[in-house]
Amino acid sequence: MSRKIEILVLPGDGIGPEVMSQALRVLHKISDMADLSLVIYEDLIHGQAWDAYGTFCRDETVHQAKNVDAVLVGAVGGEKWGNLAPGGTPEEKDGLMRLRKELDVFAGIRPARSYSHLNEKTPYRPELLDEVDLIVLREMCGGVMFASPRGIESDSKGPKRGFDTAAYDVDEVKRHARFGFELARKRRGHLTSVDKANVMESGAFWREIVSEVSFEYPDVHFQNMYADNCSYQLAINPKQFDVILADNLFGDILSDQAAALSGSLGMLASASLTDQSNSPGIYEPVHGTAPDIAGKNIANPIGMILSLALMFEFGFSMQEISKKLHLAVEEVTRTGPLTPDLGGLGTTNEVTEAILRELERNF
Repeated sequence: MSRKIEILVLPGDGIGPEVMSQALRVLHKISDMADLSLVIYEDLIHGQAWDAYGTFCRDETVHQAKNVDAVLVGAVGGEKWGNLAPGGTPEEKDGLMRLRKELDVFAGIRPARSYSHLNEKTPYRPELLDEVDLIVLREMCGGVMFASPRGIESDSKGPKRGFDTAAYDVDEVKRHARFGFELARKRRGHLTSVDKANVMESGAFWREIVSEVSFEYPDVHFQNMYADNCSYQLAINPKQFDVILADNLFGDILSDQAAALSGSLGMLASASLTDQSNSPGIYEPVHGTAPDIAGKNIANPIGMILSLALMFEFGFSMQEISKKLHLAVEEVTRTGPLTPDLGGLGTTNEVTEAILRELERNF
């Protein structure tokens, strides 16, 4: 009997619909080859949702997301919708941030690895990239992105000012740390926690709590590192890292920096998960909406396609399918075609066609 899988698809803005359409081609191919019963629901989020409904994320979308097995998102955002909710909360200003908060998907898995055939596309010397394979684990539902007070205010006694609050409570840090240690335990057993404990009280608190949790995992090699030093170490010796545990802000920055290891931001996938086994995760590429190339059939679909690999691995415990997807992408990075972000002349469609052919061979 085939396994039934229900997925909510939110194509998003800019190049989001383009890369999503390619991912769905791959998903339907896998469904046919692996005898899966696939049910797809499609809805709008962020800019497209605002244009259609006057809100970045409808209540109906949240309800649907909570009742499927996984949520796929293309990319969201754009200048057109940047100032439509002044003074609103982060969830009111950003449909995807609301969805993350509503689903409580606090653990953002952002893998980055080197591809030997793409080393020349990176700013690194080849010897620094040999077998680089790391994960930036970004906290997604708290910290400076969500905490209050925040705002922009004018004071008759002083100049106008803007402010945000970087805050976590002990339970938020503990659950994220435990997720990271469990992840490291399944990989190479090394976790690096990053913060700015030297200048930020929230950073000192983060370091204190993560260090306490580390004693629960004596089998995992653990170290604390300042976030600026981590950025430097990623540049000079990325092979030293396995799992990098970070808050919302530093995780956002470091995961984008890590994209250089793979040759392009268009190569990176992500999974936003919770610690509740029966709750759906959100799977999306790390790249943005890239409005300058939208509609030109040159967006790199690999980040979106590798997000499917994360979905099968972490969402459905179908590791073999995930491996086959990774092998297909690996081969296409060797033989081509490649999209312009990787120095190639291939189109979005052509790259996907090549991955589909490799998948057929792997199955």
